[in-house]
Amino acid sequence: MQLDSLSRRLIDRFQHGMPLCAEPYRAMAEALDCSEDEILASLQHLAQSGGLSRIGPVFEHSRAGASTLVALAVPPSRIEAVAARINSFPEVNHNYLREHRYNLWFVLTGPDRTHIDTLLAQIEAETGLTPLDLPMRRAYRIDLGFPIGDAP
Repeated sequence: MQLDSLSRRLIDRFQHGMPLCAEPYRAMAEALDCSEDEILASLQHLAQSGGLSRIGPVFEHSRAGASTLVALAVPPSRIEAVAARINSFPEVNHNYLREHRYNLWFVLTGPDRTHIDTLLAQIEAETGLTPLDLPMRRAYRIDLGFPIGDAP
């Protein structure tokens, strides 16, 4: 995917945090010396071309409820159907296909562990697949980011 100059600057400047204000896109535009419409058009283009998967906060899960990493061993012939069902749960994020016997990995969040357990049971009942429940024991913080910089 080819990125234009505004998209590159937008990613570099805001991948680690958006302005916390009533009009964040306007603040982004001011910071990048362009219009709010240009910011919105750039974000829309990034989303439609697959260069952007989401805009939203990342919460400290232990302060906002409960979460767990889940893996499923899905037969290849069922992967699309099972992934679609998993993606339909509002509590699911970061759903990825992996090259492993456990090939579908996702994060499940909820208000408490009881809610998570209920969802895991529902997923097992609906898919016939036993979820591998991998709750986090300790957090290791990384500042994951990918500087884009100027076009080569």
